[in-house]
Amino acid sequence: MAHDHEIYMVLADTAAELRDLDALRKYAPQIERLATRDNHRFYLAIAYRALGVAHWLAGENAEAETRLMQALGLFTKLGTRWQIGRTLFELGELNLIDSRMKAREYYSQALGSFEEIQASPNAERTRVALNSLM
Repeated sequence: MAHDHEIYMVLADTAAELRDLDALRKYAPQIERLATRDNHRFYLAIAYRALGVAHWLAGENAEAETRLMQALGLFTKLGTRWQIGRTLFELGELNLIDSRMKAREYYSQALGSFEEIQASPNAERTRVALNSLM
């Protein structure tokens, strides 16, 4: 049987992928609360990424960057290459408007993470994003 951690993590992570701000506002704080309470760093990193996407969608770019960098720091400590790549991709998306050069840098790093673990669908999506900057 799934526990609240798993349920809220999946809901928040899926909402981030779907760019569903209402769902992010509902589920990301829930997983952040549970992960903080239980000191679960992996789920906390997912919560931070989801909150970063929520802030980005709401036009709160400084807050978005803070949350995404928190997520990146935790995922890096945990050595989760796919999650690192996904977070770098979100940082690329966040920086598209303000700094195409930073976006390109984040996308390139994300691509490296995805290629290292042969995450082909994510790598292809990232290549498309990189090529759109050319």
